[in-house]
Amino acid sequence: MQPKLFEKPSETVELETVILYALGDFQSRGKVLANRELAFDRLRGAFLRAFTRFRIPEVSEEQIVQTLKELGTTVTKVPNYVAKRPYRIIITNQTASASKDLFLKKRNPEIG
Repeated sequence: MQPKLFEKPSETVELETVILYALGDFQSRGKVLANRELAFDRLRGAFLRAFTRFRIPEVSEEQIVQTLKELGTTVTKVPNYVAKRPYRIIITNQTASASKDLFLKKRNPEIG
């Protein structure tokens, strides 16, 4: 469902839910997520789509990284000269599965 221009969000949402939704969105596009090292930039588009979907302002990379760590994700910081967004992320099978389930539930509320 596409939000209307001046429509206010009908629910408050935790950042953890938004990040899980983004990871599920990434997987829904046929991309492998679990147990694979990904650059933060590879996931950034999914994060931005999730912020738009939940109608919340974009949060800092550091907040996203902290939330990913809380979800059990391995985050490695590389030197700034290597990449503009210097994080490498490895998502566990459990987090990947949970994010896919959440994404499908939020996409099709009648399923869950």
